[in-house]
Amino acid sequence: MFQAAAKSVSAASASAASRGILSSVRRYCDKTPTKLRVSEALSAAELGARVKVQGWVRSVRPQKANLFLHVNDGSSLQSLQIVAGSELDDPSLTFGSAVEVTGTLKKSPQQKQPVELEADQIHVVGRCNPLDFPFKIKERHGLEYIRQFPHLRCRANAFSSLLRVRSEATTAIHSYFKENGFLQIHTPIITSNDCEGAGELFQVEPSGPEHEEDERFFSVPAFLTVSGQLHLEVMSGAFSGVYTFGPTFRAENSQSRRHLAEFYMVEAEVSFTQSLEDLTKWGCDLQTEHEKHLVKHCGNIPVFVTDYPYDLKPFYARDNSDHPEHTAAAVDLLVPGVGELCGGSLREERLDLLRARLEEAGLEDTYSWYMDLRRFGSVPHGGFGLGFERYLQCILGVDNIKDVIPFPRFSHSCLL
Repeated sequence: MFQAAAKSVSAASASAASRGILSSVRRYCDKTPTKLRVSEALSAAELGARVKVQGWVRSVRPQKANLFLHVNDGSSLQSLQIVAGSELDDPSLTFGSAVEVTGTLKKSPQQKQPVELEADQIHVVGRCNPLDFPFKIKERHGLEYIRQFPHLRCRANAFSSLLRVRSEATTAIHSYFKENGFLQIHTPIITSNDCEGAGELFQVEPSGPEHEEDERFFSVPAFLTVSGQLHLEVMSGAFSGVYTFGPTFRAENSQSRRHLAEFYMVEAEVSFTQSLEDLTKWGCDLQTEHEKHLVKHCGNIPVFVTDYPYDLKPFYARDNSDHPEHTAAAVDLLVPGVGELCGGSLREERLDLLRARLEEAGLEDTYSWYMDLRRFGSVPHGGFGLGFERYLQCILGVDNIKDVIPFPRFSHSCLL
């Protein structure tokens, strides 16, 4: 009986202790604010909840009884209004300072904003001297001005919006290829191939005293890639649809609004196709003036230009065998304001014609592996490459390509 009573007391004590722990946990959870992004707070899903928001101050408006702030964390173009008592005002609460704000999320009485955060704690995480900060609170800074500050321009509304669109466009491109059954291939950045044949290559060699100047690291000349196309062609011998999306490089000595030394390309290769139309549901050495004229002549709409002179295209472009014109099965997409956006071609799958062209150029030894692709289970195939930054210029109407990439690299400029 004594043992039974002892067990009963022990169980009761344990139960009470358990209830006490649970009660403490509930009180702790009730007091712990929910951390939200600004975009989540603006959705009004957590009305009445105690929340914490972290971000950067976009405006400060102190009044006699209240303090008003606008805080943004980059998740939304719209900022979240913070309302606090004047006792929370702090000289370090300035435009550009980083803050952590805790309070209650409430419905705003103002029609311009759905919610506001009634703050009871404001902690300045990082100070910002508004006199030294190059962006001013009441000034509208153009893209050309903020381009001078590559380390700070992501804090400007215009450029942060461009970066959000760039991120969404990247996601959409990957989703499109995935939904259509394409396999993503990570093509190499360092390559021994000059895919475009233009010779505008950055050569790769290690630096440092331990490396001899007359000894090549890779034993062969190596370069930063100008295109992943040839590597995609390798993969198209095993997969009917492949694509790559990554950086490419051109050593083009130009500082124009249309050129970068480092940019991103979306490239795809489709097997078992013998039609350019299969690629344009998706140049030539046309000059910029020619491209603009063609687009204008056709009513300022996107224009596909097909069947270029054969001698103007790289060795892999398919011969149309249409003498005396002698054209290649190639296509470029020209768009208003940008010019060439996308280029593609059917690939030469006929070994005898491919060998003849490589021999004519003295490249048969360099590209013997490429001819092997035609020897072992080759199929008709084609592909295209789309300049991602030019695509963003096209959809956003941005004049200068340097304003649609986070850190532009071009001739005589490699900041950061």
